[in-house]
Amino acid sequence: MPLTPMDSELFGPMFAQPEVTALYTDQAYVQRLLDVEAALARAQARLGVIPQASADAITAQCAILQPDVPRLSEGLLRDGVPLPALLAQLRPALSPGAREHLHFGATSQDIVDTAFVLGARSALAVLRRLLIGMGDLLAALAQTHATTLMPGRTHAQYALPVTFGLKAAGWLTPLVRHLERLAELEARLYVVSFGGAAGTLAALGTRGLNVAHALADELALSVPPTPWHTQRDTVLELSAWLTGVCVSVGKLAQDAILLSQSEVGELNEGGGGGGSSTMPQKQNPITAELIVAAAGTAAGLLAAVARSGVQEHERGTHGWQVEWLTVPQLLGLTGAALSHTVRLLSGLEVQAGRMAQNVAASHGLMLAESLTFALAGVLPRDEARTLVRDAARRSAAGEGHLVALVRGELGERGAAVAWDDLTEARTLGVTDDLIQRALNHYAQVRGQSAAHTAPPHG
Repeated sequence: MPLTPMDSELFGPMFAQPEVTALYTDQAYVQRLLDVEAALARAQARLGVIPQASADAITAQCAILQPDVPRLSEGLLRDGVPLPALLAQLRPALSPGAREHLHFGATSQDIVDTAFVLGARSALAVLRRLLIGMGDLLAALAQTHATTLMPGRTHAQYALPVTFGLKAAGWLTPLVRHLERLAELEARLYVVSFGGAAGTLAALGTRGLNVAHALADELALSVPPTPWHTQRDTVLELSAWLTGVCVSVGKLAQDAILLSQSEVGELNEGGGGGGSSTMPQKQNPITAELIVAAAGTAAGLLAAVARSGVQEHERGTHGWQVEWLTVPQLLGLTGAALSHTVRLLSGLEVQAGRMAQNVAASHGLMLAESLTFALAGVLPRDEARTLVRDAARRSAAGEGHLVALVRGELGERGAAVAWDDLTEARTLGVTDDLIQRALNHYAQVRGQSAAHTAPPHG
């Protein structure tokens, strides 16, 4: 197994999404650095900071340069940042004047961080599309199974009856919130990094902010109030968002695993599931397992990103490199988790008959709460609770249906109780309203999210 399975031809499809992976090859990364250098030159030419001829030459060379990756690697190991070695490969093809204007007034971190933003923007466009695709599948499940009765479970035990439609709506709602959070995050994340050597843009005199705005305009980004070389809260916010998405789909996948257990049998992954080398009867929930694995790994990576945010003075030491180790992995894992979840939901087999059997097999125990409240009109609350609890023990021991046992104990005292309403299908509370609220919320946010187009750069 390679050191990083996400980059492996063999293991990569398990832990990364192809479109996101393509954004984080060496070639794609270096091209983003070149794109930022070219945009900086064009921005400065617009303002008269450098000649237009220099900007044209820099832009042309950034578009055609075939970098020598081994030399870049040597330079990166020496300098700790790829820019010096990359600029050294750019300069020989430029005129002496254009060489003087290349990377003018910027520092390496300006270029690297702005390129990071471009990559993240492209990756998040993929993740948004996957989120919407998953949301559509969950919304359809919620509608289709709005009345499909199943056991509700708390602390891994039967609780009250619910519907599978409500469970699907419950899986959907955090994803809608993630779409809302993404829109909020993007406004803070999609900004240039441009501060110069110590965050003052001193090399550009009084024109520093003008250049920052022109650079942002070239890249369809914004300008933050101050440079963010060592203020990494937005990187942490992005990482937390990615981890939150992984955790939410991980919860869905964990539920799917539990509901597919042999003795439960309420869901199947579809497509036969994963096979066993020795047990032909097995249909392992492999897709769900991969999603849960991504969620757990993302949580660990988030902790590393959080620690990396404590950086020194105006330019940090090691925290930047920790981001390189973690944030691209988070983007890749989140893409994989969403892609796997779409596949899981697309083939999900809902065993409505088995759900109904499991409800019936509880012999009314899931009606205990409803029964206790129904008796409140004929018995004191404590007496009703004691009666139902004792009857529940008898029902669990196989003596009969809970409602029948309680009705028998009450005799004529229970004449005023609406016994016909004490069925699982009639004790679902406001389930229909909750499902509809979830669907309405998703429809509203989906419309806003779908309006986002693919980014122009990155």
